[in-house]
Formats: sequence, structure tokens, C-alpha cells
Amino acid sequence: MKRLIFSLAFLTLGWATTQAQTFNIGLKAGVNLAKINADFASEENRLGYQIGAWARIGGAGFYVQPEAYIGSKGNKFISFTNNSNTEVAAEGKVKFTTLDIPVLFGTKFGSNNLNFRLMAGPVISFILDDSSTFSSAYAQATDFNNYKNQALGIQAGAGVDISRISVDLRYEAGLSNISKSDKYKQTPNLFQLSLGFKIL
Repeated sequence: MKRLIFSLAFLTLGWATTQAQTFNIGLKAGVNLAKINADFASEENRLGYQIGAWARIGGAGFYVQPEAYIGSKGNKFISFTNNSNTEVAAEGKVKFTTLDIPVLFGTKFGSNNLNFRLMAGPVISFILDDSSTFSSAYAQATDFNNYKNQALGIQAGAGVDISRISVDLRYEAGLSNISKSDKYKQTPNLFQLSLGFKIL
């Protein structure tokens, strides 16, 4: 499924490149408000960052925007449901450093110096580093603190370009379980706010 989605994305990117009337590249940085949805626990949002680069290829109001950025995501579990279906107060923290590669498809309208954009597309995240701390109650009752090295998601959002400055607000929904445990499902979800600068 992952290969199919990204094969289609890059075929479309190749087509857009041949049809392109405009080509831009830029840098971006921003913040994430992330949470790992889990069916066994209550969670809290955690603040993270992102920094990387983007390219935009397109024409006639349609564009394709591949990106690559390093980011941090995390979660705080504040309670969990044990095997007896009883909620137990406990604390667990997870933090990931990831390489995220979205391929976004969008439309824009407006002038060259002020335009508005809508976008959506798949994203694959490669986990470069993860750290987690769990209370003894978690450690004794669960085995979910083992994570896969990649995850698939989808992003959707809107943006505005003012001359060379871009501001984007997106939501990312996790499509795959990042836990190696078959018993405990975890999917990351987050909001992103980023500021970009067009260098070409």
C-alpha cells in the first residue's frame, strides 16, 4: 500500500515537472502539536519542531509540493487501561526525531505577490531516534514501548504566500500503527504551523 501511494505520487510529480510553468524551492521551519492516539490510554498533546526544505512545481493553478524536513514529535500518556479493564493512573512519555517526506498536491489562487493555497497528500516518516520513559505500572502491564522505524500518514491544510514568505497550517493523520505490539495500537496525529521562505 505504501509503495502504491508513493509510486502514484512520484508519477504525478514527474508529470507535473514536464508540464511545469513555475518551479520554486525554499526553506521552512515551524512547530508541531502532536499526540499519539492509543486505544489503551489517555494522552496529552506535546509540542515539537520541524525544519527543512520544499519545492513547488506547477502551473495553471495546480502544483505538486515535495518536502523533506527533520521534526520532533511526542506524546504523554497520563493513564492506561489494564487487562482487567480498569483505568490506572500512570505516566509515560515518548519523543521521536523523524525525517518526514510529504508529497502534497494543491491548488492556488491570487496574484504573484499574494496567493492562497489548499493542499493534501501522503507523508512517510522515518524515525531517526526515539526515547521513552514509563512508570513501573506501565512497564509491568504493557509491552507497547517498542516502535517501528517508519509510519505512513496523510496531510491536509491551507497556506498563504506573501511575496517570498509562506505560512502553512496543516493537520497530519496517521494511517499506520507505529507500535510493534499487535495488542496496543498507536497512531500519531498532529497540527503543524510553519513559516517558509522562497529562495528561488
